Parts: sequence; structure tokens; C-alpha cells
Amino acid sequence: MQSPTNYFINKLRAVHNQQIDTIILCYIGTRLEARSGMYTRIPHLLSESDLAAIENLLSRADWVDGRVSAGAQAGQVKHNQEVAHHSVVRDELNAIVMGRLVSHPDYQAVALPHKVAEPFYVRYGEGGDYGDHTDNPIMGESPHCYRSDLAITIFLNEPDQYDGGELLIGTLAGEISHRLKYPAGDAIIYPAATSHRVEPLRRGQRWVAITWVQSLIRDSAQRELVYRLGKVRDRIVTAAPSSDEAQQLEWLYANLIRQWAQP
Repeated sequence: MQSPTNYFINKLRAVHNQQIDTIILCYIGTRLEARSGMYTRIPHLLSESDLAAIENLLSRADWVDGRVSAGAQAGQVKHNQEVAHHSVVRDELNAIVMGRLVSHPDYQAVALPHKVAEPFYVRYGEGGDYGDHTDNPIMGESPHCYRSDLAITIFLNEPDQYDGGELLIGTLAGEISHRLKYPAGDAIIYPAATSHRVEPLRRGQRWVAITWVQSLIRDSAQRELVYRLGKVRDRIVTAAPSSDEAQQLEWLYANLIRQWAQP
């Protein structure tokens, strides 16, 4: 008897669509240990008015040494500050940042979120950096802990306001694959299993919000297949909602999630 996963893959093959064939090739034989993971940029997550409000709130925030939230290894290489948990501006910051994030369709499609952490609001001054580290696999405190499948960095000030401070993200094999310094308001979603670092700041200040997601689909290859399939489904359903392909894709998308989701 074939496995449930092979059953769904064979159903995918039956759709006879070139984009579906590409999705299958991306999935077959590519498991977590062999992949670099999926990286998704969300441009303009925050508007100019959002950023202005955030800047005002951060100017009034209470700041603490960023090492208070780091593990033993990360604490040795972390040199930044973060908004204190007791700071009165946190609720207002969260209302803006999380309000925009959780309602964004790209975030929902990419992450398939089950749990999302309250963000850390972080600033780097001159000389500040965060050396190579891997995020803790389990975060929070029982009974409210969560698995960190995806990390999200949201840029809160413009790149011309500081020199250095690039976010470097490695592949699961340890090679640097992304060197990022995005405009204010943009976000990047990337695998939390990767090693990453923030380069030393030579001038100015760098402000970011950072959060983590536990996805309904734990396996990164399965999650990427569902995401890619969803994009193709949306295009076909929009173009030909009554077609046999559209109906098959709706069925496949729903049942792949039902098969792989781990709430």
C-alpha cells in the first residue's frame, strides 16, 4: 500500500500542468537536511505612517542589554539592546507590527502559522553586532512554549541611516546564502534552523523587530510544496474556476494540509 504522501504526489501528477511538474521535482528527494530552506521577502509590510509611529514609540522605550534574552552560546556573541518587557510602549508597538504581520496574505501562505511569538524590538549602535548563532529550537516558558520553525526580521529604519549591520543567513550546510539590508518596512521570513549573524555597525543605529513562528507544517519541504501549490492553485482558480484542474487543485491543497498539519 502506498504511503499517504505518495498518494498525494501521484494525484498531483494527474493534474498535467507544467508548474505542478516543477513543484513535484522540487519536493521529491529534498528533505530538511538537504535544503537551504525557503526565504520570502515581504516588501512594504509597514507603511510610512506605521514607521513614524514606531520611531516615536521606540524613542520613549526602556531599553535593556540584549543578552538578557540570549542562551549561553548566543550571549557570548550578542551585542545589542532590546525594548524591556516592562516598557509601557510594547503593547502599542505590538498592535502596529503584529497587526500588519498576521493579517498579511504572504505571511499566512508562507508560514501557515500555528503560534507566533511576541516580537523583540532591537537596536544596534556603533560597534554592535550579533555573531554566528542558531536560534533556540524551543522558545518561551511552559505551558506557553513553542517550536521555532521560522524566523522573521522586520526592518524599522532606512539602510542609509547606518553602515554595516547586514543580516547574513546561511544554508543548512553552513554556507552564507543571503546578505540582507532592506528598506524600512520590509520583512524577511527565513528558516530558524539556519546559522545567521548581524555584521558590526560602523555608523548610526539599526532598528529591527524580530519574531518566530511555529508552523502548522513542521517539515520545511512539505511546507514549501504546499506554498508553491497554493500559488498555482490561486492562479488557475482565478483564470478558470470551473475547470477540472481548479477542482483537483482545491482538493489537493486542502488534503495535503490535512495530511501534514500538526496543530
